[in-house]
Amino acid sequence: MLRICKYLSKLEIGELILGVALVISQVWFDLKLPDYMSDVTRIVETPNSKVSQVWTAGGKMLLISLGSIACAIATGFIAARVAATFTQRLRSLEFKHVESFSTQELGNFSTASLITRSTNDITQIQMFITMGLLLIVRAPVMAVWAVLKIAGKGFEWTVATGVAVAFLVVAIIILMSMVGPKFRSMQRLTDNINLVARENLTGLRVVRAYNAEDYQEEKFDHANDDLTSTQLFTNRAIAVLMPMMNTVLNGLMLAVYWIGAYLIEQATLGDKLTLFSNMVVFSSYSVQVIMGFLLMSMVFVLLPRANVSANRILEVLDTPISISDGSRDDGEQGLKGTVEFRNMGFKYPDAKHNVLDDISFTVSKGQTIAFIGATGSGKSTLINLVPRFYDASSGQVLVDGVNVKDYKLSALRNKIGYVPQESFLFRGTVESNIAYGAKADAISPEKRKEGVETAASIAHATEFVEKMPEGFDSPIAQSGSNVSGGQKQRLSIARAVWSKPEILIFDDSFSALDFKTDREVRDALARETAGSTVMIVAQRIGTIMNADTIVVLDEGRIVGVGTHKQLLDSCEIYRQIAESQLSAKELVD
Repeated sequence: MLRICKYLSKLEIGELILGVALVISQVWFDLKLPDYMSDVTRIVETPNSKVSQVWTAGGKMLLISLGSIACAIATGFIAARVAATFTQRLRSLEFKHVESFSTQELGNFSTASLITRSTNDITQIQMFITMGLLLIVRAPVMAVWAVLKIAGKGFEWTVATGVAVAFLVVAIIILMSMVGPKFRSMQRLTDNINLVARENLTGLRVVRAYNAEDYQEEKFDHANDDLTSTQLFTNRAIAVLMPMMNTVLNGLMLAVYWIGAYLIEQATLGDKLTLFSNMVVFSSYSVQVIMGFLLMSMVFVLLPRANVSANRILEVLDTPISISDGSRDDGEQGLKGTVEFRNMGFKYPDAKHNVLDDISFTVSKGQTIAFIGATGSGKSTLINLVPRFYDASSGQVLVDGVNVKDYKLSALRNKIGYVPQESFLFRGTVESNIAYGAKADAISPEKRKEGVETAASIAHATEFVEKMPEGFDSPIAQSGSNVSGGQKQRLSIARAVWSKPEILIFDDSFSALDFKTDREVRDALARETAGSTVMIVAQRIGTIMNADTIVVLDEGRIVGVGTHKQLLDSCEIYRQIAESQLSAKELVD
């Protein structure tokens, strides 16, 4: 828990120091109150005492109480403020850090776990700061100060208080040792229940198609029962604390008054008043001692779960980024739009063997290069190395004559328009999805609108967008669930084209389009993006047969490079793929 405090700002640290000072002041007020109670007792039992004396002592007690209340309110305000600002920063830092993760780092955490760490775990930290952090100061200060105040006021009473405190300490240690591991399990089980719920919602069509609702409900019930049983165990264990504290407190008060009655009975007449006054004061201070341990027990309830949450957040924040920024803003002169692979090899983290081996080719500005091969041959992996979703394990990947590792990530990715294998749309409008990214804010609304319409026309998305109720201002649901697969692909293609990048990457991005639309989109791309370098991964021969260069991959190696006609003659694998899809006449047309 202490390690996460390094993210506190100087202002927050100053506010916490002020909060600690206010807590100590509140404890002083609370422990000063019994002294005035003792004065009132003496005044009442003193012959010839005046009512004005009682009013004076009572007024002082009232002022002390108001001082304590003022300190408590100020402390609560400071704690709430620090908790809110600190967790806001943690949430932002975590989100920003996760955004900088490469695919390698993302593989170390499930999506459900990252969501839990950004929400539930952050909330645990906020609750601890709001309710528990200042109690860590208040509880021991109150307990120790109260013990010092009662020391010497009666050996028997001190022994009774010591016995009660020892019992509480042992009970709290036993209880916390039981529930501590359960708090760690609770956060993991929260991850699990979020994972099951997310999977069910994301794959709802598959669930319904296979009539698997009962199976999914059983799976969720199992995860829910595991979390519930863990929570019940911890809650039941913690529920013992309050009755136990009350029992000890009442038992201690009974012991104080029983011992006091015995001592007063045995004392001489002159000492009886002093003993009675001491008993009243002692009983008040003993309550403060028990209250100190009661507050400490509340800290022990909040601290284990907050500590687990803090460690989980730090796991994310302390994860090193494997894809680091370079220093270059641009490439070499005269090589704009050039992509080159030099003896490149790649293997996934923790894998034994390379996925790609000895990959070498060059594609120049305005050319189209296509990649084809069997499933698992490494096509998508290869083009994902250009925008640095992964880094090459050996060799080099160069864009505009510069190793991609030397670029600033923002500068490199500004050169690229990327359409992933699985088209993804964001919640918003058609226009906001096409004009997506930082560049959209750098131009006027009129030019942005004009660019969106042009990009949609190139991707042949205009025909269905214009039929939507509000045209380009029509809403797009989360993940694009209110448009078809083909429409999502065309909007994704329009998004890549909109920024007019140097390099366009299509990772099997035409698969959801019919043959006619596929051809029309490719023809429009050839016309309108003639100055861009185009890299295409495809399974259809018809999609790539007009490419300037076709690279055939097999088990991570290049087995053929050339045009469509050249590969029909020179590459057996390419010919087999082509003949399985097209007739002999179509192959030569």
